[in-house]
Amino acid sequence: MSDLILIYTTWSSTAEAKKAGKHLLKKRLCTCVNVFPPVSPLYWWPPKAGKLEGAKEIVMTIKTLKNKYKAIEKEIYKIHSFDTPCIIALPVYKVNKDYYNWIKGEIAS
Repeated sequence: MSDLILIYTTWSSTAEAKKAGKHLLKKRLCTCVNVFPPVSPLYWWPPKAGKLEGAKEIVMTIKTLKNKYKAIEKEIYKIHSFDTPCIIALPVYKVNKDYYNWIKGEIAS
């Protein structure tokens, strides 16, 4: 079960996040996505400019397997509106067996 990961990514709108989630699901690269209400990140942008910026973003988590990360990253770059999208993979320490089996069974080999 150590091959399960969560991918954290952010989007410019709920519509964009949902469209991306459906795209990834239809390609069977993940089992489930969660789209969260707007968050208000603060960050340095542009890089090395020393300027603090803020925005409104939508967070999406993607439940998938490690071996799907590269394909998901590639698809996100194709469809994302940001020049530098946030795509962070997090390892899953534990998961119940039934849920894990469902995830594994729904993702294309």
